[in-house]
Amino acid sequence: MSRMLSSEDRVEPNLTPILDMVFQLITFFMLVINFKSATMDLSLRLPVIGSVRPVQIRATDLLVLNVDRQGELRVYGKQVAEVGGYILGEAQASLLAARRANPEFNAGDDLPTMVVLRADKKTPFKHLNRVIVTCQQNGFRQFSLRALNRKDES
Repeated sequence: MSRMLSSEDRVEPNLTPILDMVFQLITFFMLVINFKSATMDLSLRLPVIGSVRPVQIRATDLLVLNVDRQGELRVYGKQVAEVGGYILGEAQASLLAARRANPEFNAGDDLPTMVVLRADKKTPFKHLNRVIVTCQQNGFRQFSLRALNRKDES
């Protein structure tokens, strides 16, 4: 004795609460994600120094560069094929940001971006120096080298 439902008797679910919950979850994850940690290559074994103190960073922009044991530049976990081209592109982006903040900023001025260099402890200095010189040729003057404190080594 089942009867056919007419178009007026059909029941449809109320999707408003589930859509609200999905929106709140998306908002939550957008707020808590840490993009700076994605720039660090955690496979690098940083050198250990007896006493490391936190660096006072005054720059508003950071450029994190990872140099592995073979001297290859890695950014966001991917190897950069052309080091000079990548750093030139970052320098141009930093120059545009600096001009947006200060319209009187000239192309010859030192870029306000802090370059954070993270190199594996087995990286030969010549590879690290190549990256530093390339950065300097493109206008970067602020550098921060990363290392581990002896007590953080284990």
